[in-house]
Amino acid sequence: MSEASKTVDVVVVGAGFAGLSAATELQRAGVDFVVLEAQDRAGGRVEAANSLGGFFDTGGQFLCDDMPEVMALARKHGKTLVETPARGRAVVLPHESGDIGRGSAGSFALRQQMRHTDPDDPALESMSVRSWVEQQPADPLAREMFLCMIEGLWCQPADRMPIWYLISNDRRITSQVSELQYFLHETMFSLADDMARSLPVVLNAAVKGIETTPAAVLVRTATTIHAARQVILAVPPVMAARIAFNPPLAAETGRALAAWQSGLVIKVMLRYADAFWQQSGSDGSAMWLDPRGIYVCNASHDDGHPALVMFVAGSTAMEWHRLGPEGIRQAVLAKLAAALGPAAAQPLDVLVRDWTDDPWSGGGYSDVITDMSATDAEEVLRRGAPRIVFAPSEISPSFPGYVEGAIVAGRIGANRAIAALESYSR
Repeated sequence: MSEASKTVDVVVVGAGFAGLSAATELQRAGVDFVVLEAQDRAGGRVEAANSLGGFFDTGGQFLCDDMPEVMALARKHGKTLVETPARGRAVVLPHESGDIGRGSAGSFALRQQMRHTDPDDPALESMSVRSWVEQQPADPLAREMFLCMIEGLWCQPADRMPIWYLISNDRRITSQVSELQYFLHETMFSLADDMARSLPVVLNAAVKGIETTPAAVLVRTATTIHAARQVILAVPPVMAARIAFNPPLAAETGRALAAWQSGLVIKVMLRYADAFWQQSGSDGSAMWLDPRGIYVCNASHDDGHPALVMFVAGSTAMEWHRLGPEGIRQAVLAKLAAALGPAAAQPLDVLVRDWTDDPWSGGGYSDVITDMSATDAEEVLRRGAPRIVFAPSEISPSFPGYVEGAIVAGRIGANRAIAALESYSR
């Protein structure tokens, strides 16, 4: 073993919330471990930028009362909850869409119907979300609003997602209040940063390969080899699939990792001199039916200028990505002006974060299964591989793809690794 080699009980790959949660659990159990993070910061798909007159989340941001783990962490670290402003009416574009209230109610009914559908029904095995929606006897506007909601949340076109996957995934998102209920005044990223400060996190340490030997697992970065008894892969499936495994993973595990694609999203923060949208009775939120996957909401801090945040997801995000930062900015301002009036085109600041080609997250909020036949992909990853535990948010039993789900998945992964360590000493 080279001079740059180190030996620990567990290597955690990834310092997003899943990896930080796993590391916290290992630390609590007195396990010797290290966290290897490819980027120059912790947080993964959660980050912040110093712009718009202060620090703003450019990645994961929102939380709600029905997410107990992230709420508990926010309280533990003394974070300040800001209730997302929502006073007034929402706007749906185009304006001539129809009876929005009836369409919204019909969209909610479709989602409830979907959740009560058996994901193991053989008839659904090769069916996309779009195909399932087209078979439902629902109002056309309700179908359209449902598809917009799905593409906005899962960040993939509805014809690429299996309906059985969406049913299973959505059943685990159990909030009864809005998922956008709160954000943190200090930023969600500051919470990840606080967690990382008390943990042995090595930054700029991208894992290139993992070699499993009879005695240990060798985790290789560009400069170091870490020998461990267990490895926790707390990175999205698409990122895990890029690691070179020696010997190769079992065929079913390789297929399970290959079943996922990263969602696509662009997040845009805009700061204004005043909350002009209130003059027309709007709460600052808007959803577009054409093109799909665009949503904007009020994200104003009480002690700063009014602000809006826009999400552009799925195929629309990919189209806008080709426009470049300035093209995205102009497209955003045009959409907002059409929704909220000409004052929307006069922001004080605009901050664009294009996640569609991010090298370490792969894209949007989470990876999504797009292989129609990969019905066992999540279960295969939960089983793991010899000495390797998979612990991404995507396979969490609660809020998969969210910060909440990452915390849960990381804790489960750590406990599995701890149990394996204990079995070695028996």
